[in-house]
Amino acid sequence: MALNKNHNPVLWVSQKLSPHLEKHRIHLSRPDALIQLTFLGLLTGILAGGVIVLFRLLVEESQMILLSANSENYEGLSLESRFLFPVAGSLIIAVGFHFYSKGIHVLGVGRVIERMAFHQGYLTLRGFLLQFFGAAIAIISGHSVGREGPNVFLGAASGSLLGQYLTLPNNSIRILVGCGTAAGIAASFGTPLAGVIFALEVIMMEYTLGAFLPIIFAAGSATMLSIFVFGNEPAFVIPHIQQGDLAELPLVVLLGLLAGALSALFIHLLQSVAHHSRTMGFSSKLILSGVVVGLIATMMPSVMGIGYDTVTQMLAGNIALNIILSLLIFKLLATVASIGLGIPGGSIGPALFLGASIGAGFGLIIVDPENWTIG
Repeated sequence: MALNKNHNPVLWVSQKLSPHLEKHRIHLSRPDALIQLTFLGLLTGILAGGVIVLFRLLVEESQMILLSANSENYEGLSLESRFLFPVAGSLIIAVGFHFYSKGIHVLGVGRVIERMAFHQGYLTLRGFLLQFFGAAIAIISGHSVGREGPNVFLGAASGSLLGQYLTLPNNSIRILVGCGTAAGIAASFGTPLAGVIFALEVIMMEYTLGAFLPIIFAAGSATMLSIFVFGNEPAFVIPHIQQGDLAELPLVVLLGLLAGALSALFIHLLQSVAHHSRTMGFSSKLILSGVVVGLIATMMPSVMGIGYDTVTQMLAGNIALNIILSLLIFKLLATVASIGLGIPGGSIGPALFLGASIGAGFGLIIVDPENWTIG
């Protein structure tokens, strides 16, 4: 034993701690391990929140350097650069996946749900790195994808990898995946409650006390870390809204029906593109996506990237109806081309953009028809 202590201190410490760790692992497999799971949930929230912060910093700082202004000033690029940015991004992602993915092509929320359903929530470091750098490159290069879907995967993978590193039982790893998911959503929007509900409803698909408290602590700690780094500013600056009367409720219902129809069209187009491109090689699909998005960007650069700056302008009423309708159409096509052809990004950000577009357009048509072309 002295030889191990002198020549391999890590092994010696592991041997000393192993009986104690094994006792905790056995206890975590029981339903009364709430305190230990809550502590692990807190640790997962800090870990996942740190990953989300690093991801956002990588994207925004890279955009600041490449775009020489605010982080989404793709409108300031030359015509050639608008085309070349998505194409170059697709090429880099294709090369990375070709040499490193080993068959992993589907990431994001869908991958997390699949691993929870069939593999007890076990996610790999390979998938984590592919999502982290693939999504970052996609957003930086102007593909019409969001960061929230990748954040869910990165948070879930952080929890899963932590559980695997500690060799925890399967039930504990599943809870840590839920904790990481909640942390990813919470750190993205600064909304811990939304993260908790999303994790329980979409990923865990169950409400249990053993999962509820750890997930709450994970979402809260990730939110605090995100606020500490980026501040407490909301994602969108919403102007003051005057409360209307009950006579406006039919208009709200009509807008909801229009938004639902747009969502159905969005999903149908995504499925159609994915279906008709299934015989293409993965790298070929990525490059085709870059070309399509690049061509769209030459005509409407505002659809590049997440587009939160454009959403803020819509909320402020600074965009004319004809421009809003063009943004709606081109953003829909660019997002379908990006996500439907396999770019490793999320759809939540583009969905917010599309929802803002149809809401802003509907509002101008109903409320302010005299200023349809003023902006």
